[in-house]
Amino acid sequence: MRRADKVVITTAVTGSVNVPSQSPYLPLTTDQVVEAALGAVEAGSAVVHLHARHPDGRPAWEPEVFAEIVPRITEATDAVVNITTGGSSQMSMQQRLAGATEFAPELASMNMGSMNFVYSGIADRVTEWRYDWEEPYVRATYSHPFVNSFAQIEHTMRTLGAAGTRFEFECYDIGHLYSLAYFVDKGLVEAPLLVQGVFGILGGIGADHENLEHMVRIADKLFGDDYSFSAFAAGKDQMQFATHSAWLGGHVRVGLEDNVWLGKGRLAETNAQQVTKIRAVVEDLGKQIATPDDARALLALRGRSTPTDSPKGRALA
Repeated sequence: MRRADKVVITTAVTGSVNVPSQSPYLPLTTDQVVEAALGAVEAGSAVVHLHARHPDGRPAWEPEVFAEIVPRITEATDAVVNITTGGSSQMSMQQRLAGATEFAPELASMNMGSMNFVYSGIADRVTEWRYDWEEPYVRATYSHPFVNSFAQIEHTMRTLGAAGTRFEFECYDIGHLYSLAYFVDKGLVEAPLLVQGVFGILGGIGADHENLEHMVRIADKLFGDDYSFSAFAAGKDQMQFATHSAWLGGHVRVGLEDNVWLGKGRLAETNAQQVTKIRAVVEDLGKQIATPDDARALLALRGRSTPTDSPKGRALA
């Protein structure tokens, strides 16, 4: 692993897992997502990871919805914009790629395999639903896996890679590291890699700190110094895993996509609160916080402008 002199904070501001009934503070409208992203950047986040939603909170894939979010962030900040290609398990492949294809961002997420991605347990904790779509949506994940075949992964790498987009490789299990190594060997992606370890999703690797260290050991074996590591855990283990990742020399991710709480019994009112909390932890470890340009240099990103040969990409600067 490339040990971090400066720690990159990524903020996943809304996602497609948590639903409005879990928290009144979850960003839903495009204005709320933009406000959340800008607040996170002001608090110290170098990267913002973006999903889109409709006003009632349903996950959105339409480029016109992303068009109400992405330019407003890039015009107001120099943050690295990381657009999802995962969307939700209930979207088609074309829908999942629509936002990233339209905007050809510097960075996009890449789920490294098909998996059971289960968050039906939300339904056991919510006692009153704000919207009719929420309960059937979360319960459906118990029987409908998230599908990202090797053919789909290669298609995404080729399609977005042609526009200069690099990837945040989301690895939900050790096997995903070996899948990534396959695509590296095939020449479809090049170092430096950004490996995002994801822990605590039912169907993936558990939120056990031994698992985090094991993932780093295997990634070291496969990629040597050609990768940077970041980690997050869903739910209550969010801050512990971010702290552990930074202590090991890696980077961190926070945000209401992963956890709607700030502490035990206290909902996070903003993404910026989580950024401020993990920033204080990282600085207490004696580490500096990376700027967006620090992140660009570390990850060999192309910079904010969309290349003119991008098939659809709109300018992001």
